[in-house]
Amino acid sequence: MTHIPKTMIAAVTTGTGGYEKLEIREIPTPKIRSGEVLVKVLAAGVNNTDINTRLGWYSDRVKNSTTQLSVQANKKSHDTEKLSGWNSKTIFPLIQGTDCCGVVVKAADLGAQNLVGKRVIIRPCTNLKDPHSVSTSIWMGSDFNGSFANFVSVSIKDTFPILSNLTDAELGSIPCAFGTAENMLIKAGVTNKHHLLVTGGSGGVGTALIRLAKLRGAKVTAISSREKVKLVKELGCNEIINRSVPKAIFLEQIKERKNSFDVVADTVGGSWLSKIFDTIQPGGKYVCSGAIAGPIVNLDLRKLYLKDITAIGSTSWIEESFLRIVDLIESKEIDPLVHNSFSLTDIVKAQKLFIKTKPFGKIVLIPPE
Repeated sequence: MTHIPKTMIAAVTTGTGGYEKLEIREIPTPKIRSGEVLVKVLAAGVNNTDINTRLGWYSDRVKNSTTQLSVQANKKSHDTEKLSGWNSKTIFPLIQGTDCCGVVVKAADLGAQNLVGKRVIIRPCTNLKDPHSVSTSIWMGSDFNGSFANFVSVSIKDTFPILSNLTDAELGSIPCAFGTAENMLIKAGVTNKHHLLVTGGSGGVGTALIRLAKLRGAKVTAISSREKVKLVKELGCNEIINRSVPKAIFLEQIKERKNSFDVVADTVGGSWLSKIFDTIQPGGKYVCSGAIAGPIVNLDLRKLYLKDITAIGSTSWIEESFLRIVDLIESKEIDPLVHNSFSLTDIVKAQKLFIKTKPFGKIVLIPPE
């Protein structure tokens, strides 16, 4: 039986702002209630939402990109204290961490004792009432304490035992990126008949989109920076658009693909969006799960309604999204990309690398023993 200490180490986010808002603390180990299990965290991936929540990027007062806000937040002259968190309801202090691979060490209910001792991954997006309702979703690490700690308490229904030869770090890199990507593809109805454009091809969700779309038999074109074009191509893309060329050349490449794609899967947003819309076929779909290049866009709405394009926001997960990811892991059809692992106590170093280099592959935090 795993010893459960009274206290644990956690990376606590004390409010919105720069890296000074991340504190390593010794705090009480969480208690569990009926319907919950206590999971010892083995590995926890770093995601854009961790950065965005700490920065207060989800506030409608923020007009620029994640990277730009991060630079501003770490200047003493810039005050982000009054910016809101996720959906304007994030309560600090908060333990962030959306990804989790761990082992169940305690179950509150007798009927869940069979989970104790099993390696698991956690579904981070949970629904409080109707699993098909998008209005009742909450996220681990944003709406309640997450995995940047030795232990996390989670609902039994969001705890999935996993049979896999993947390492803890590899499993800990999967849930958020692959769950989000699968959710986008399901909502957009992507099949082997479709040609998909992925805007952020080298990012965590972008690489997951490419792999999951290829598993469906879809044709995939991705946008990527010059230094990562070859790596993205190796994921199975049919075509890569290099965004590191001069702006005029990049926009010409986009213009050449007018009405080329059945679906655009966008994690980037920013100033390209109006041009990107031109690439969608009449009757096609635009699905978005992020806007790291900037949330405020200029879009001619005639490009939306005259071409009968369906625009889809994708944050809350439908039930089948994560179930499919678990199945794909156990059938060895997911091969995650891990760039580097850091000790949880080096979370600032890890997030600086995440922001500065946008590495190809996930960064994973390992809690201290």
